Amino acid sequence: MNKNLITLAILAGSSLMSLQVLAFADNEQRVEQEVSRTAINQQPIVENKLEDDKVEKITITGSRLRRDSFSVATPLVTISREAIEDAGIGSLSTILVEEIPALSQSLSNTNTQSSITGTGISTVNLRNLGSDRTLTLIDGRRVVSNSYNGNYVSLSTIPAGMVEKVEVITGGASATYGSDAIAGVVNIITQQDKEGLEFKVRSGETPEGGGEELTLDLNYGTDFNEGRGYFYFSTTYDKQGEIAWNERDRAAIETDFDYDEDRMCNTNGTIDGDQCVRDISQDDWRARSDGLPGGVFVEGSGGIGGFWYNSDGLQSEWNEERDGVNYRQWDKLRTPEDTLSTAFKVNYDLTDDITSFFQIQYSNNQSVNVKAPEDEYEGSLVLVIDPVTGETSRVKSSKIPLTNPYIPEEILAATDSDIKWDRRMYEVGNVTTDNERETIRTWAGLQGTLFDGDWDWDVSVGYGNFQQEQKRLNEINVLNLKQALDAEYGEDGVTIQCADADARAAGCVPVNLFGEGSITEEAADWIRANPTISKEIEQLSFIGYIAGDLFALPAGPVPVVIGAEYRKDKQKIATSYDQQYGGITFNIVPAFSGEIDVKEVFVEAAFPLLADAPLAKSLTAETSLRLADYSHENIDLMSSYKLGLTWQPIEGYMLRANYARAQRAPNITEVLSPARGDYDDYVDICEGVTANSTGAGHDNCRKEASIAALISEDPNFALADENSGYSPNAGNDQLKEETGDTYTFGISMAPGFIENLQLAVDYYDITVDGAIEEIDNNEIINQCYNSSREWGESNEFCNQITRDSDGQIVEVMQRLYNVGELSTRGYDIALAYQYDLGDLGALKFKADMTHVIEYTKTYLGNDGEETLNYKGELESGIFDDSASASVTWSNDNWRISWSTKYKSAIVDSHERVEEHQAMFAANDENCAAGLDSCILDPETPNYLYYGSYIKHNFSASYTTQWQESEVRVFAGVNNVFDDKGPFVARGGAVGETGVGNFGSSYGGGVGRFLYLGSEVKF
Repeated sequence: MNKNLITLAILAGSSLMSLQVLAFADNEQRVEQEVSRTAINQQPIVENKLEDDKVEKITITGSRLRRDSFSVATPLVTISREAIEDAGIGSLSTILVEEIPALSQSLSNTNTQSSITGTGISTVNLRNLGSDRTLTLIDGRRVVSNSYNGNYVSLSTIPAGMVEKVEVITGGASATYGSDAIAGVVNIITQQDKEGLEFKVRSGETPEGGGEELTLDLNYGTDFNEGRGYFYFSTTYDKQGEIAWNERDRAAIETDFDYDEDRMCNTNGTIDGDQCVRDISQDDWRARSDGLPGGVFVEGSGGIGGFWYNSDGLQSEWNEERDGVNYRQWDKLRTPEDTLSTAFKVNYDLTDDITSFFQIQYSNNQSVNVKAPEDEYEGSLVLVIDPVTGETSRVKSSKIPLTNPYIPEEILAATDSDIKWDRRMYEVGNVTTDNERETIRTWAGLQGTLFDGDWDWDVSVGYGNFQQEQKRLNEINVLNLKQALDAEYGEDGVTIQCADADARAAGCVPVNLFGEGSITEEAADWIRANPTISKEIEQLSFIGYIAGDLFALPAGPVPVVIGAEYRKDKQKIATSYDQQYGGITFNIVPAFSGEIDVKEVFVEAAFPLLADAPLAKSLTAETSLRLADYSHENIDLMSSYKLGLTWQPIEGYMLRANYARAQRAPNITEVLSPARGDYDDYVDICEGVTANSTGAGHDNCRKEASIAALISEDPNFALADENSGYSPNAGNDQLKEETGDTYTFGISMAPGFIENLQLAVDYYDITVDGAIEEIDNNEIINQCYNSSREWGESNEFCNQITRDSDGQIVEVMQRLYNVGELSTRGYDIALAYQYDLGDLGALKFKADMTHVIEYTKTYLGNDGEETLNYKGELESGIFDDSASASVTWSNDNWRISWSTKYKSAIVDSHERVEEHQAMFAANDENCAAGLDSCILDPETPNYLYYGSYIKHNFSASYTTQWQESEVRVFAGVNNVFDDKGPFVARGGAVGETGVGNFGSSYGGGVGRFLYLGSEVKF
């Protein structure tokens, strides 16, 4: 592939990442007041005295340029150590999301309950563009990922005491930091000069039960050898307890929501079938499963009729919604995790001009998620891969042959065909996901000065290693179960054995499914599967650069940075035999390995164009360029660049404009991964198809061989959607890099007539072209059955869908593509104000808001470009408006803070809204025509429109001296008024489901949380 250097006329530009420091001077001092591009620096406003016109040269997140401390580009927001402590939360990612409206949580222990690999990871992303487009750094350095699914750096791997502050910038930052910074950068800055010994303990819990937390911190810092060296050590143990289903009353409510289009009423499942909610009470609601510990046999249509076992033995006249089990009782509203992290760093001045530095971090994270015992039935399909040929097949768990000696006479007499069954395998044990992760990150280097201190240089090497051992306990080996159900009497006429001689030779033990506790320990061992996955990720990097003032313009010096970077990422996935080749009730995850390396060069420069001129207190242009050569042959030479202007017409007012071109290369998994099993919600458009139904896509649905056969057998057949949600993911070696273009325009103000007031307003517009995305499952289904493209093999969307002989979708393959365009735009408003109360202390107020104007995804469908809107949709987690505000009073030893988090009203999904509007419009026409089908008072669908949400937090701390130490005692209440958010149904015809009927966007049911702690400093 042609990789000619892209012309430098591109002028690679990068400006300020917006944000600049405003300087205000009087006769005695200059007050530095930092206003970010889209948010206010959340540290206390500090007055920095500049003596003898000596100005320190510093660098800050978003650029490696050295500039005066009053003219640097500040980050979008800085979360100080003080703000982190006020939050009273153990999770750094949760703190950041609470403080910064532009951030959202990608993975946490309240949204990964159903995840296999994600439990125990905590990550964030900017602008809802995904963790892969938000680069997380530690001290401005790339570090090894904590997931093979992408470049996800788990913030829980960093010791809490090691964090001095967190800086966040938004917009394309790839010109400075390389790939993955399309949305921006989260930079964790570690302690630089803190000295002394500290010990902190924090504990908390929810009054309703569950969610216990315990954090222990030990930190020590000191200089040595007459100040030439500095050493800092930090270790943190953090334990976060689970919140179980029975610890929240709302979780016990059984939801199986639907909407009756004929009666135009909201319905829920009951013992007597779906009923209008208006005609029943909540006690009548049912959402039961036939996965009983004793089994259900010869079950009739719709879960009515058949035999079943309870503790009293064999029963008849089965009714699933009456006699079944509420399987959601095994839901975890929050999964537990334990984390031990430790780190130390050493800086040492080798000479007056050369300093060495070294840092190493270690983290061990364990998360165990105990779920329900596996529910299996005769019709379940499992994928099997031939280890020799690689061919795939699907094996169905069989019916029980009539020759099976375990079949009771009552059941045998009721049927003349093999026995249908459904049973939850209690004797095998609860399905459990056990994840243990170990992370090591380290780097070392030298930095110094040249040319009498006018230039800086920095060279370093970094290494990271991440390992994850994942155990999935008590799954079912369907191949063994199939053999164990085919049982017979032995030659003695008494012993029951597996009928297949080869199976007996392999150790087959017959399984008796009839009755509670009927499966013997030996039989449970035979059908049990404990698949494992071992993952290892390595990263090796080298970076070097020099920075200094290249020359001077009339308005000031021109700082530049020139550097180069090399990085190699390696990844290896090893799995157990059953995990790799299938035949079990768990996803297939194939073993694979790969590596990608990249060579990069970069340059940055800032040009002061005007200074102290009429209507131009300052005018500065910045530009940067990064060229990256990736080893993956489908990726051309990547060029990221930025160009920006900042204009300060008069003291206290600044305008800025920014353009950034940022690129992201696909990661190893996105390029090389074979199909990996996964589950995701989707709705079968063929639901309700009959011989003459007229629903969207039904003409093509009837062309499916399995559906056609069922209609032929039964003229009254109607398909009921019973899909499992199985949707494996696969990489694509034809992927190219994605390209993001970011435009930002903003103004920041610190008017002199209102002391200590700061205001910033910024507009952003981000477009990602060739975005590496999956196409939504429902869109794949729609493009297959309900587009102008002919149904069948010539339609690539149809090739991703697999159905079984019952007409059910058993798989929708999710592949990654450069799908088209991802666009988002909006604006941010930030306000900060500090008021001196004299002897009564000081008040500090701050507020941050993000408004999303657009968030769309465009791809090329069968009928041309398709644009999907995700803004204001709970299913996508993108709120129109998000805001946070706080007021803090401090006086001597006291600090008291009240903070508020706001999220605007939102709809469940735009697709449901469109269906609702079309349904109501059709009813209006029927009423206008006087038809009998007119419904005079139609109900608005439940769980479609959600109101706004506000949460309040309170914290207080008191600091005092005790002997030769400083003691701080703190306490607080998060979610003071215990607002757990709207009722988000756990099941039914909704876009976004909520575990325990709680939405993860509203805290996942945690509710009010109380904490107390103390800190001692020596």
